[in-house]
Amino acid sequence: MKLFITGVCGQLGHDVANNAMSRGHAVFGSDIQPVYSGVADGSAVTSVPYVVLDITDRDAVLSVIEEIRPDAIIHCAAWTAVDSAEEDENKDKVDRINHLGSQYIAEAAKSIDCKMLYLSTDYVFDGQGERPWEPDDKCYSPLNVYGQSKLDGELAVSSILDKYFIVRIAWVFGLNGMNFIKTMINVGKTHDTVRVVNDQIGTPTYTFDLARLLVDMIETDKFGYYHATNEGGYISWYDFCVEFYKQYGLDTKVIPVSTEEYGLSKAARPQNSRLDKSKLVESGFTPLPDWKDAVSRYLVEAEL
Repeated sequence: MKLFITGVCGQLGHDVANNAMSRGHAVFGSDIQPVYSGVADGSAVTSVPYVVLDITDRDAVLSVIEEIRPDAIIHCAAWTAVDSAEEDENKDKVDRINHLGSQYIAEAAKSIDCKMLYLSTDYVFDGQGERPWEPDDKCYSPLNVYGQSKLDGELAVSSILDKYFIVRIAWVFGLNGMNFIKTMINVGKTHDTVRVVNDQIGTPTYTFDLARLLVDMIETDKFGYYHATNEGGYISWYDFCVEFYKQYGLDTKVIPVSTEEYGLSKAARPQNSRLDKSKLVESGFTPLPDWKDAVSRYLVEAEL
């Protein structure tokens, strides 16, 4: 299969490219960077044909995809800086990347009749209640600019294509970029205590594990909405931090605080990020491993 992967310089795109190549797929990667930039791990992604592509340029998107003519597109490119998305000077750019860029990718996919997998987020929901969100739940009133832009991207993809996957993920960490684990370990090395919110509930997602699932999906025609995070139950960011500090061997004290007490974020965060993943098994896909196991493997690979 010939795959076109956007956002290949990011945490997830990097791992998806590696996984797809390891299975013998012909992989083409794209990003906005002038040259590929990834972790120096000797991985296969360094040999992926790389195309510089601004997904907000509709003509460029159509030209590149019509020239490559992939069988499937895995769309990982996105604006993911949630707090800076709230700044007035960034709001239009966020919409152009996450909404219009995804629309242009979908239009290009339709023009060559290929399938598309769009990565979305728990932030498309309003974060209320305690019931886990199901893949086919309707999304209303995202709490921030980022969430609204990703929801608009979802709606664009689903309105243009019939052959699409929309996969919502949460609390992502991987080797190729910054994430909560890297940030908090760096902070923990220089502080005796850290404050972490304990009233936002969800489950982490290791990009290495997720990449395997996404390639599993794109090899099928089991289209629709899915939720995908690691297994192991629902936890808070506080629980997450306590666990990876323990595994890493840091004695830094983690103090649980409410979102209101923390008070440092520009963007409102959902308190309920529980994602129901039962549809994966129902559709014949293998779930991701337990998140504690994922943290253990990540810490070895990351060499923090």
